[in-house]
Amino acid sequence: MRIAFVVQRYGAEILGGSEYHCRLIAERLAPRHQVEVLTTCAADYISWKNEYPEGSDRVRGVTVRRFANARTRDIQAFNRYSEWIFNNPHTRDDEIEWLRQQGPWCPALLDYVERNQHQYDILIFFTYLYAPTVLGVRIAPHKTILVPTAHDEPAIRLEIYKELFSQPAGMAYNTDVERRFLTTHFSIRAVEEETVGCGVDLPQAQPHARTPPADRPEGETDRAAAEEDGVADDGSPTYRPHLAHRGSTFRRRHRLHGPFVLYGGRIDPGKGCEELIEYFSTYVQEGGEASLALMGVKLMPLPEEPFIRFAGRLSDQERLQALEAATVVVVPSPYESLSLLALESFAVGTPILANARSEVLVEHCHRSNAGLYYADRDEFAECLRLLAADAPLRAAMGHNGRHYIRQNYRWDVILGKYERMFAKLRQGKR
Repeated sequence: MRIAFVVQRYGAEILGGSEYHCRLIAERLAPRHQVEVLTTCAADYISWKNEYPEGSDRVRGVTVRRFANARTRDIQAFNRYSEWIFNNPHTRDDEIEWLRQQGPWCPALLDYVERNQHQYDILIFFTYLYAPTVLGVRIAPHKTILVPTAHDEPAIRLEIYKELFSQPAGMAYNTDVERRFLTTHFSIRAVEEETVGCGVDLPQAQPHARTPPADRPEGETDRAAAEEDGVADDGSPTYRPHLAHRGSTFRRRHRLHGPFVLYGGRIDPGKGCEELIEYFSTYVQEGGEASLALMGVKLMPLPEEPFIRFAGRLSDQERLQALEAATVVVVPSPYESLSLLALESFAVGTPILANARSEVLVEHCHRSNAGLYYADRDEFAECLRLLAADAPLRAAMGHNGRHYIRQNYRWDVILGKYERMFAKLRQGKR
């Protein structure tokens, strides 16, 4: 089949969010189908400035067609307009103007989909929020799957989204929490609805022991556990003795000693990072001895404190090493429809500390038994003190997290769900 993914921006350098999710799915489907990604030339979501060259490209084996945005975003003007539209009576034209100001505003992309939609068997739109989805889903709704990545926020109450959610033939939700929210608040008329999510690789043999055997919970004797301990099937070691400690490579590179908390993704107030730094500073002031490391793109200033380390944008391998090295991975965002950061942490056996305002994150913690969550500053500090001090607890939670990924987020399961949705849409059961 010929499948087109439509997403607001796309690139190997873009980590986190719906764009990263889209890339993972596109790359996994590419060996089975003719996959193309239709996107803009933007690299950042603040300005939507055209940075990638217009035209066709290949990114990790996937054909990518980029179209130039017609305008950049004035973020201050957009914020003022948002404040007005969320709090005052307005018209549909006002909402379309809000969509235009939010960006990306890319008529060329929509024109291409309109002219060429007949060449594709399936169109998959990622994330409900932006203009390419709102205006693109209506072009060929009978063969469209929407991956909404939605959560409760002011924008979702605009009337244009009631129209959007009623249109596509397929809805691929990230979690049951997201599914309940959307089906409760919107009229969903899809032929096929499925809680799909995203697959997560479960690292097996690593060049160092992942969890000291003394800390491993009783009963974990499967092959994955043996490989985690750095032992091959024939009993020979699979790691070098001088790298036998969990996360040693990342710790050495960034000069991290003792327990440390890791955040990964956009370093942005909207992702809860401002609150995270405030809470962590209080934890340190009250005698906490851990450090806070942040990896990703910095979109806000960071205080110059000895307990804060900025690791920057990392390669996939370095990101994996960072997740393994961390004592705890913190997920501070109050708005999540899935959280690949949480799932990737579970996959490497690192427990999470999550923002309780996100129902999705709380459900991950409950179902996995691999994370704690906090509702305020005091809970954050108490949870972090407990996790930093109790190595057997961390090991048990790490084991639980890996089991949770095995049970729920294997790639064969995720891709099988997509294939079933494709088949139903191709049958034309509308």
